[in-house]
Amino acid sequence: MSKQVVLLRVGVDAGCGGIQGPLFPDGSFEFVCIPDNHGVSAFTYGNLLGRDGKPLSGYFADSRRAVMAKRHVHHDPEFETFTYGDPTTPKRSLRYLRPGDILAFYCGLQEWHAESGWNRDHRPALYLVGYFEVAMAGMAVEFDQDMLRAQFGKNFHVRYPSVFERQKDELVLVKGGPGSRLFGKAHQISSEGRDQSGRPLKVLSPPMRKVFSDFGGHISIQRSPPRWVEPRFVDKAIGYLKGLG
Repeated sequence: MSKQVVLLRVGVDAGCGGIQGPLFPDGSFEFVCIPDNHGVSAFTYGNLLGRDGKPLSGYFADSRRAVMAKRHVHHDPEFETFTYGDPTTPKRSLRYLRPGDILAFYCGLQEWHAESGWNRDHRPALYLVGYFEVAMAGMAVEFDQDMLRAQFGKNFHVRYPSVFERQKDELVLVKGGPGSRLFGKAHQISSEGRDQSGRPLKVLSPPMRKVFSDFGGHISIQRSPPRWVEPRFVDKAIGYLKGLG
């Protein structure tokens, strides 16, 4: 059976969290998850440390920093045991992922400098930050309790019983296997287009359309459902992703 590749936007952004993830001058980045609206997560922006050993709350504006240090984090996807979960209808198609397929993650990033903070002259863009080489996927109700604990125990939607009980009937789960990784450096995939009203819109850049296809003409990736790579581009997409650092 032929493999599949799907691109999925994740992470904090201007509309959900109020910032982009930070992109550093050497091309490395910090993957920052969205806030936890349930208020149950063990992680906060104050106790989650970035690659430099400093709290993620330091990337928020001075006026918000103290509040955000206490704000719980929806830590998903997580790249420790490589799990992702989502109970919303647009993500339901991910249940069709099969072992060996690729779920690639991208997010919004903006230049950050340790001395001066955000580079406001740098327009945020969308970057690939990692991928799962899928080991299993399906609806939560399809997995027994032992499987959920063993394979998805660190996923936000499974880890917290109050969340799981509310969402289990709609929850799709994806587990990454060997080969899954968070990149060391980010790789831009967007360029700026325009929507029908003429407003700026992030779209898959022309060079990346030669790698991932144009998703049947749906090149907007600003806030999109999962984008499935057309079959004839899958081998090229997998080769490209596995070659990234």
